[in-house]
Amino acid sequence: MTAVRKKELLKNIMSKRTDRKTVLVMCTGNSFRSQMAEAYISLFAGDKAEVFSAGVEASGKVYPWAVKLMAEEGIDISGYKSESVDKYLDRKFDFLITVCDHARETCPVFPRPVGIKLHKSFPDYEPKGSLSDEEYMERLRPIRNLIKEYSKDFVNKYIVSG
Repeated sequence: MTAVRKKELLKNIMSKRTDRKTVLVMCTGNSFRSQMAEAYISLFAGDKAEVFSAGVEASGKVYPWAVKLMAEEGIDISGYKSESVDKYLDRKFDFLITVCDHARETCPVFPRPVGIKLHKSFPDYEPKGSLSDEEYMERLRPIRNLIKEYSKDFVNKYIVSG
């Protein structure tokens, strides 16, 4: 069974629980920041939340360096997909988190109520250019670490304590 299929099955099973919070993390392309935030919030919240991510202009792929960054943390997002927010417009969410200014400014109107809307803008990646792999990872790690800390704080404040 693929990692993506396992994730889908787990989400389907766990969504039957009524005490779980639903979280949508949005960014522009849903390839880097929102993917990492989805993974961290899922990790820290455990079975207390059902977490998704989407993009207002989904790129269609997860940035390979995001996969590598998360692998360093022991988190496998290689099966994650870049999805459009359109897929989630008819869902009810307890939390909508935008992780870039563009997503906040262009966030669509959700037909169903959204509980709490939060915004935290994280820097986007710059192209690798002529940097070595290690130099590039050194540039990206601070972004990942900011997302990790925000995700941990979000879960502690809104999911565990909330």
